[in-house]
Amino acid sequence: MDDLIPYIPLSIRDSLSSLPFLSAELCLIMGFIIVIIADLFFSKRFPQLSFIIVFITLIVQIYLNAGFLKIDNTPLFGGMIILNHLSVLFKLLFSLTSILFVLFVRFNKAFQNHDKGFGDMFAILLAVHLGLNIMAMSVNLLMVYLSLEMVSLGSYLMVGYLSAGKRQTEAAMKYALFGAVCSAIMLYGISLLYGFTGTLFVNDPSFISGLKSIPPISSGLALLMVFIGIGFKLSLVPLHFWSPDVYEGAPTPVTAFLSTAPKIAGFAILINFLKIFYDQRSDGLSTSILDWSFILACLAILSMLLGNFVAIWQNNIKRMLAYSSIAHTGFMLMALFIFSAGGFKAIIFYMTIYVIMNMAAFIMIDEIEEKTGMQYIDELKGFGKQNSILMISLLIVLLSLTGLPPTVGFTAKFLVFSSALQAYNSSGATLLLIMIIIASISTVVSLFYYLKIPMNAFLRDSSNPVQFSIHSPKVYLGVFLAFLLLLLTIFPSLLEQII
Repeated sequence: MDDLIPYIPLSIRDSLSSLPFLSAELCLIMGFIIVIIADLFFSKRFPQLSFIIVFITLIVQIYLNAGFLKIDNTPLFGGMIILNHLSVLFKLLFSLTSILFVLFVRFNKAFQNHDKGFGDMFAILLAVHLGLNIMAMSVNLLMVYLSLEMVSLGSYLMVGYLSAGKRQTEAAMKYALFGAVCSAIMLYGISLLYGFTGTLFVNDPSFISGLKSIPPISSGLALLMVFIGIGFKLSLVPLHFWSPDVYEGAPTPVTAFLSTAPKIAGFAILINFLKIFYDQRSDGLSTSILDWSFILACLAILSMLLGNFVAIWQNNIKRMLAYSSIAHTGFMLMALFIFSAGGFKAIIFYMTIYVIMNMAAFIMIDEIEEKTGMQYIDELKGFGKQNSILMISLLIVLLSLTGLPPTVGFTAKFLVFSSALQAYNSSGATLLLIMIIIASISTVVSLFYYLKIPMNAFLRDSSNPVQFSIHSPKVYLGVFLAFLLLLLTIFPSLLEQII
């Protein structure tokens, strides 16, 4: 114990000097506390106060994060987290998702009419957002685990927040049980890695040397266990089994959030984790019993194929979007093979567009379900003829999700494909070529299920046409997001300048 005393003042000074770089996270913590107090004491007199507070908190922390866009690699808290340009981009992406989620919840009738209100949900969101930010910066396995658990626990609460029926309760239980198992496996893997290497820092040279000094089967098994926890958040095949049931049973705003933010945070962790292998490729880690390039390629291919082909047979709209989300995850995993500055720009651009597209699709589908009770694709027959503005906006979103030209979804996929082809031309890796071919086929397959919605809405007649007023905040928000996609189609440089 006495040997540690000289390090205490140094550790305190390092922690204090790190705090200014985490001003956005401190803002989230303050917002979290204020939202709880406001909801506890002022929710009856000022029911919208928690919404105003969380919205202002998110806007302020966007401003604070934007101030670090040009920062270089800056280790904080003894190097447990690293702040750099890429992590700031991820944090801004989480902020975009959270703002859309807050607006979604605010205008969702199920949350408005529920006895709990939405104050507690906003507090949970800020806690989850804090975990997402830390996930994007973590290079220490303990911080990775703690931040991932912070996000996971909040996500379980989100899914079961309303508990409106057996389906939502079942979704929350499945999510929590599967998550707990994957979390336990990941924690055991982390303990093995610490025992093998003597460090929890994945960017420490001793981490790599420690892995090389033990039998490949032992290091491979430990790394695989850690990847199971990350793969659960990404809902990659074969760790996808929870997502269709949970996405279908959860409240639609929560489904939209879970299909975007935690996935993107999982990719942030994966990028930090894979850097050690890309930096050490020439040192023989590829000869380990686990060839990570091969494993990740197989997972990407399986996710794209299973997600797209199973989505064709879905009639429930939310379940169809759940499988399409798995397919998009596989496509984004393919983009990780382009481990370069250009590849990171392509994947951030794709993720940003994906957040806008996915949130817009769920917002408009939720509006249709609230006003008409329609949850299935074949129930939308003739719906577009009566509600043209809403369905045209949804058509723009679905075309972007498909990646058809000239939509911005096509631009996003084109950037990824271009970077992948450049990487193939320079490396000649057959694995990368196979993934490019599978991704192209999957894009064509996605036409068959995304276009089922407008086909039923515009090309088929209904014996009982349904029409409702478009003067709704959610309709306005959905139309605005569709317009934003059109704007980025014409001016993609608006987004590229930030990246």
